Amino acid sequence: MSISQRLDLRQTQTLVMTPQLQQAIKLLQMSGQELSDYVDSEIEQNPLLERGNNDGEAFEQEDSAAPAEKTDSAAEALNGDLEALPQTGGDSDWPEDDKAFGGDHFHESHNNSFHDHDDFEAINAVAEKPSLREHLMEQIQVDITQPGERMIAVALIEMLDDAGYLPIDLELMRTQLGATGDQFEAVIGKLQHFDPPGIFARSLKECLSIQLRERNRLDPAMQILLNHLDLVARREKQALMRLCLVDAEDLADMIDEIRNLNPKPAMIFVSDVAAPIVPDVFIRPQAGGGWHIELNTDTLPRVLANERYYTRIQGSAHSKSDKEYISNRWQQANWLVKALQQRATTILKVASEIVRQQDQFFVHGVQHLRPLILRDIAQAVEMHESTISRVTQNKYIATPRGMFELKYFFTTALTRTDGGETVSSEAARERIRQLIESEDQKAILSDDRLADMLKTEGIDIARRTVAKYREAMGIPTSALRRRHKRI
Repeated sequence: MSISQRLDLRQTQTLVMTPQLQQAIKLLQMSGQELSDYVDSEIEQNPLLERGNNDGEAFEQEDSAAPAEKTDSAAEALNGDLEALPQTGGDSDWPEDDKAFGGDHFHESHNNSFHDHDDFEAINAVAEKPSLREHLMEQIQVDITQPGERMIAVALIEMLDDAGYLPIDLELMRTQLGATGDQFEAVIGKLQHFDPPGIFARSLKECLSIQLRERNRLDPAMQILLNHLDLVARREKQALMRLCLVDAEDLADMIDEIRNLNPKPAMIFVSDVAAPIVPDVFIRPQAGGGWHIELNTDTLPRVLANERYYTRIQGSAHSKSDKEYISNRWQQANWLVKALQQRATTILKVASEIVRQQDQFFVHGVQHLRPLILRDIAQAVEMHESTISRVTQNKYIATPRGMFELKYFFTTALTRTDGGETVSSEAARERIRQLIESEDQKAILSDDRLADMLKTEGIDIARRTVAKYREAMGIPTSALRRRHKRI
């Protein structure tokens, strides 16, 4: 074997991420507000860019009589009609129970539970905390796995007021989502176990009950006390002792315990509780059937590249550096105009395909939300999965059933061990419930055993997934079930 030097010629293909390509990717995943801030920054730095009037005419062609020196980032209409699809028709006040405590005693006692900080520490604490919506969304991702229930949960988050309460009457929302009464109440029940304790209550009494239940202190006497908060406000101790069947010392302890609860659980997130969400896409039913989908022009900055100004200053430039600067700025201006146009086109294309594939949800409600993954949309619109992922982040669609983030229309399905069609997570949950309800008290089924039984039926599921589904349905562990059945 000889060692020698030689020259080889090889041909390879690599993807080079140019700065402009990297920036185009960033533009795609920006929210409407982030995009507006970015465009403002570019306009400040580039004298050849200017913002046009976003007055509803943004998607119309420029009039032929208008000056030709400007190129519009939204020169074409970006509205989509899916005529083949069927169509579907068509702040709460602070709970009055808060008055039950009367005076300032309760609120003073509650506020004393917070330590005093100087202004700078308070600002830093607020800046480091996630928003209430972000905090709740993280918990939804972990604790609510069934797609239909997740859609309900996301919609309910948008109904919270500044204190963290839901409106008392949610019937209209339930009807819009197409959810059953039991399903709707089940989701609210799960959300009421979220942090902070007391969130998603519909009254002060319910808020305090949730917190006491978390502490395992909601005994019959305490429940009676909560049912008579008006007597607490009037300090009618004798009547309360008679109703609760407790003495004066126990009553004082109970009232003190209530005073240490938080009547407005969302206030610790007050910096971002009421932040409005602006939809990027609108969908509405058409009179002749199908859906009309259009972009929200308010979230699409209209950017113009001023060709007349470019021509004038280019002719007056003498030095090489000046000419290069003007040329670079002109190229950047035109690139941004085209990039914004491409971003808008891509969002509309992806949103239209999501509506097409989730048509039954818009027609019939959450019960008909179908399993959907990024690959399904990517193949349909001939884009990469990473592009679909970026498009659906921080983009919202306003529908007859409410407003949702695009990414929440993607739901998972469980694979089958026998190679058959996938099984929805809801079907697996229902089967777990059936197996537990029919278990023999002498042979209580563990999570491992349930996973094995489901696999024999063709459902590929892990033990930890079984445990997560069981807990989400409020079913105790095998040890607790065994103890209860013995009793």
